[in-house]
Amino acid sequence: MRAYFNFFDFSQKIDYKTEILAGLTVAMTMMPESLSFAILAGFPPLVGLYAAFIMGLVTSVFGGRPGLISGGAGATVVVLIALMKSHGIEYVFAAVAGAGLVQVIVGIFKWGKFVRLVPQPVMYGFVNGLAIIIFMAQLGQFQTVQNGQTMWLSGSPLWIMSGLVLLTIGIILLLPRFTKALPPSLVAIICVFVIVLVFQIDTKTVKDIASVSGGLPPFHIPDIPFSLDTLLIIFPYSLIMAGVGLTEGLLTLNLVDEITATRGNGNRECVAQGSANIINGFFFGMGGCPMIAQTLVNLSAGARARLSGIIASLTILMIILFGAPIIEKVPMAALTGVMIMVAVGTFEWASFRIINKMPRQDILVGMLVAGITILLHNLALAVLIGVIISALVFAWESAKRIRAKKYIDVTGTKHYEIYGPLFFGSVAAFNEKFDPAGDPEHVIIDFQDSRVADMSGIEALNRLTERYAKEGKSLHLRHLSDDCRALLKNAESVIEINIMEDPKYKIAVE
Repeated sequence: MRAYFNFFDFSQKIDYKTEILAGLTVAMTMMPESLSFAILAGFPPLVGLYAAFIMGLVTSVFGGRPGLISGGAGATVVVLIALMKSHGIEYVFAAVAGAGLVQVIVGIFKWGKFVRLVPQPVMYGFVNGLAIIIFMAQLGQFQTVQNGQTMWLSGSPLWIMSGLVLLTIGIILLLPRFTKALPPSLVAIICVFVIVLVFQIDTKTVKDIASVSGGLPPFHIPDIPFSLDTLLIIFPYSLIMAGVGLTEGLLTLNLVDEITATRGNGNRECVAQGSANIINGFFFGMGGCPMIAQTLVNLSAGARARLSGIIASLTILMIILFGAPIIEKVPMAALTGVMIMVAVGTFEWASFRIINKMPRQDILVGMLVAGITILLHNLALAVLIGVIISALVFAWESAKRIRAKKYIDVTGTKHYEIYGPLFFGSVAAFNEKFDPAGDPEHVIIDFQDSRVADMSGIEALNRLTERYAKEGKSLHLRHLSDDCRALLKNAESVIEINIMEDPKYKIAVE
């Protein structure tokens, strides 16, 4: 059953059957995760489900790309735990709304494009670290609490849990060999659910995490003092939450772009994510961001349009309103098996195949990002550190590439033909190539195969000019590109450099 209808993307073809089934699967995997993170942060359980509903609906309709799933993600919730403990949930709601406002501003000013600066090794580390986190989080389902102490399952409970998880994984792996008409994750959940009900198997269910029964999200203005002191309390949390959400969201968007071979709109996603968080702050939700695990579940089920995300969010609302008695009986083993397969699918196994072909510094960056992601569960910090290290490595490697070809023409003028960029990292090597005392009276530096990139490069030229001037010699620059000329023009009030006009060489512009 196919049609050509879409929400705000009228040219995209939709397979309704695939989208609806994928949405149901996503809802089933999103609910326990949102509940778990809400409980972890000390929020009422429904706060997590409301976040899943609001984030999912708003971003599915207005977000930057079809197929991306948002909800009450752990990455953003972790930021709010300290605020919850120190000031309570009302301040949390205000911080969530504040984070949304920051994200909307980022989208309006089109700052989301800066995620393109994230190198591929950082992406590998981010994705691999996240896959390990998703897998390790499932190990908690093999634990139980007795007398206030957390203990590993043993005996029959362990064997039952392990068997049901393996059965779920087996169905997910084998079903696509027979048919691709149904999402294997949803079929696995239903099969394990039926087996547990028919044979009355005693195992952990969704109800053991928390109740999922409730009403519509209530409108609620955060009950906090409107003062500068309050702003100083919540703004740091809002800023960090906004940064974490945008970082994870835009990286997830890039990942979906690669998987689907399409291009999403990062700025539109920022605005949608921010709007959803603002609504969360006023409708009893804990906020969130795009969820890579649920997004991969959605894509693996064949969804490529916005409808699956809308179905998922509306399904969660229907479960809150009407379906709690049934959903609370779903075995956690089935959901655990699905999430383990998501972790396996998330991991970039290709990074192992190309590890011997990658530069050593890229391998170290990827491992460092993965390690920080796993140890600190701070995706934004991991990516930031990875980008900084990659930038420093790039600067170091670029600094080593600057070279100079030297010769003296028939008039006795010495020429220095520069190759490679002149910037803060290459200034020292650049200065070593000149000999003001030994050079003739006239010297020309040719930048046809180079460019002046920053203020450090300008200052290096200024000091070099002064060194030649002290020797009573002239220094001229030739073949500067338009952007280099503009850079030097802006600095002419504080430097003195001779730029030669050479009509034989012009910069071609469109």
